[in-house]
Amino acid sequence: MAHPLRYREDDPHLARVREICLALPEAAEKISHGHPNFFTKKVFAVFGGVVKGDHGADDFADSMLFLPDPGERAALLADERFFSPAYFGPSGWLGINFRIGTPDWSEVAELADMSYRNTAPARLVKELDARQ
Repeated sequence: MAHPLRYREDDPHLARVREICLALPEAAEKISHGHPNFFTKKVFAVFGGVVKGDHGADDFADSMLFLPDPGERAALLADERFFSPAYFGPSGWLGINFRIGTPDWSEVAELADMSYRNTAPARLVKELDARQ
């Protein structure tokens, strides 16, 4: 049974996340469990999320999930915009909720970059470094 889509294709935040993520070397997009997932060999970002115990709510539908550096996790969680998502949180992932404040797209790009570096093969990270 396929999961129902949990996003709107015309969502402007999805458009920005898509633009940021697909600009990274060999990044691609697939729909998994109803959400756009951005990946190389492994997923590095997901548009939309849920929290444990509240899987049906849309409170975090307008967010991006990412894998931060372990040393950054606690500081990010101190900011009300960040949350520990269901399924991904136990593996260190966080989400940034775009419904709190106005998204800082430079910050979102930095978070996507960090997550990409934490999941992509070394050759792709090297390619990304060569671009900068």
